[in-house]
Amino acid sequence: MGRTSKDKRDVYYRLAKENGWRARSAFKLLQLDEEFQLFQDVTRAVDLCAAPGSWSQVLSQKIGSQGSGHVVAVDLQAMAPLPGVLQIQGDITQLSTAKEIIQHFEGCPADLVVCDGAPDVTGLHDVDEYMQAQLLLAALNIATHVLKPGGCFVAKIFRGRDVTLIYSQLRVFFSSVLCAKPRSSRNSSIEAFAVCQGYDPPHGFLPDLTKPLLDHSYDFNQLDGPTRIIVPFVTCGDLSSYDSDRSYPLDLEDGSEYKYTPPTQPPISPPYQEACTLKKKGWLAKEIRPQDCPISTVDTLPQPLAAPQCHTLLASEVEDSEMNCSP
Repeated sequence: MGRTSKDKRDVYYRLAKENGWRARSAFKLLQLDEEFQLFQDVTRAVDLCAAPGSWSQVLSQKIGSQGSGHVVAVDLQAMAPLPGVLQIQGDITQLSTAKEIIQHFEGCPADLVVCDGAPDVTGLHDVDEYMQAQLLLAALNIATHVLKPGGCFVAKIFRGRDVTLIYSQLRVFFSSVLCAKPRSSRNSSIEAFAVCQGYDPPHGFLPDLTKPLLDHSYDFNQLDGPTRIIVPFVTCGDLSSYDSDRSYPLDLEDGSEYKYTPPTQPPISPPYQEACTLKKKGWLAKEIRPQDCPISTVDTLPQPLAAPQCHTLLASEVEDSEMNCSP
């Protein structure tokens, strides 16, 4: 496939490069803001699992442009610098990371915490949903340390079988919880975003990163009545906008010729960098297929040992041998 193949299949990927966004996920946050006005009166924001930095770009333009706005981006991986964004390369499950965030805000809590992080999917849906839920809980746990009362929390969520447990946990800390699906998110994906507004922790709650929020088992039969959480599902984005599951031609509306646009920011030290280097040099191990092997399969099979040949001597041969053996 050519380098323009993905431009045809994913219009938001193409638009992200043309508009200078580092990833197509920038449109997801923009469409969420159109629906919920996430950036209204926000001066301090935290972007968890920020790499490659598309959500940090949006926050920087929407909040950092106000002059008094501050944006902190946190990720385990290194990220290329962004104007108006303070970067922390750290673990969101560590208390030291939460303290460093507050330090950058000069002791003030954040107004908004967002998290677009996702684990490396395995294709096993139950495993992927569980890992995503644990990542969301880790983001929520650190948000309880840095978010101000009445603040907002937005995080990616996989709408799986046990998503009610996540909704129940979020409702403990926020007065309003909705599940939103931006237009730029593919319909074929179970990805959605939990939009939590009005941070109001229970009376006497003390944030503690050493204790996971969901640390005990639940009985689904008990999740009924007042404890049964039904979260509204909201779609975001203009219905006349591009469809993320549709392929669009590369021809422009004004009739001009399409020109390929490279990505805005290539990844920095990705985990697959060594494999790419080996592949370019032709050093990557290749699987030898039977049809590529010139030797016949029959020739490669182990051959049985030859049985000893039994030879019966005739009478004339016996006489000749006796004659040859005589002194």
